[in-house]
Amino acid sequence: MEVTVESTGTLERRMRVELPIAPIEQQVDTRLKSVGRTAKIKGFRPGKVPAKVVKQRFGRQVREEVLNEVLQKSYSEAVVREKLNPAGGPKIETENENGKTFAYVATFEIMPEVVLKDLEKIKIEKPEVTIGDDDMADMLTKLRKQKASWKAVDRKSAEGDRVTIDFVGSVKGEVFAGGEAKNYSVALGAGQMLPDFEKGLIGVKASDETTFKVKFPKEYHAEELAGKKADFKVTVHRVEAEALPELNDEFAESFGVTEGGLERFKIDVRENMEREADHKVKASLREQVMAALLESNPLEIPHTLKHQEMHTLQREAMRRMGIEKDEQAPPLANFAKAAEKRVALGLLLRQVIVDKNLKVDEALMRARVEDLCAGYEEAEDMVNMYMSNPQVLQQLEPMVVEQQAIDWIIEHGNTKVKKIAFKEFMNVPAS
Repeated sequence: MEVTVESTGTLERRMRVELPIAPIEQQVDTRLKSVGRTAKIKGFRPGKVPAKVVKQRFGRQVREEVLNEVLQKSYSEAVVREKLNPAGGPKIETENENGKTFAYVATFEIMPEVVLKDLEKIKIEKPEVTIGDDDMADMLTKLRKQKASWKAVDRKSAEGDRVTIDFVGSVKGEVFAGGEAKNYSVALGAGQMLPDFEKGLIGVKASDETTFKVKFPKEYHAEELAGKKADFKVTVHRVEAEALPELNDEFAESFGVTEGGLERFKIDVRENMEREADHKVKASLREQVMAALLESNPLEIPHTLKHQEMHTLQREAMRRMGIEKDEQAPPLANFAKAAEKRVALGLLLRQVIVDKNLKVDEALMRARVEDLCAGYEEAEDMVNMYMSNPQVLQQLEPMVVEQQAIDWIIEHGNTKVKKIAFKEFMNVPAS
């Protein structure tokens, strides 16, 4: 077997393979003899079909089968001999036979050579989140608001109140689509309506009738209203104030805490806040590592892998959107940039794993499973069930070892700790 390899691009290779024809013809003859022993052809007894007839009937099919097998076997041997690492299947073009040799050209992309650099110089800012008394108080207020009731008040409305109204909106005297409603409730300050609309409802009382103007923003979703001014006529039915429940054992029980009362509930709330912050810290660190890896190790990726990843992302998007028909799928080109990034990061992290000889840490594997099961009842039973399921563990292993690679970079990189309050880090709005 003669093999020549030509570089036709950074990653594309053109490999020509030439094989002597005699051994191939011998394989074809042997296969035809085997077929002849069992072939059933009208007018001949099994095993008595003349070789010439067998060749006429099955020769082309058998020859194609043999050539395909020879091609696959020789291709695999050739890429190993030439120390090539194909990124995907090849495009094969066979040459016209000359009676002495069988030759073909395989065109394919190879995996890029990844040589990592500057891992220890990667700058990481690690948030250290503190949960203070104010954070706890704000969270408890937020939870109380979830259980709030509304009580009618005989006073002017203020931010935080709920106002129930009828309204009619018009532009230049014409009522527009969606511009009318009856018994519509607006929580002032919640941002459910345009600012001008909520501002017009501040200071009204039950039975009031009022009018005000609302300026629609230029980027408003309804094009016929974008950038225009509308007149609204409003009739006020009720003004209600928010009534928050007391912080007591009964309140705790409304969230499913049946033992330990309010104190147990507060512990649970803090633990949930810590868990949320921890998840966001990990996500922040991961994003920083990924961005720094790409910046310090630019990589040209095979088009084959990029195209495969684009299809994967498209399918994921279709599942999220509930789309089943291919003709309704988002355009494939929409996923090009994300696919390129994902492929590059996958190759870089894989090289970190290889270079640092990282193996799956069993403790981290269990921690990952515990994290997945944390929100379920009988969580410990589910953890044990998952840990004893080889298929589940096989799916989780790549994610766990990839996280180990990220952790290695954080540990050995230029990492600095930054203390930050829970509210600021989580971007929690004021209660």
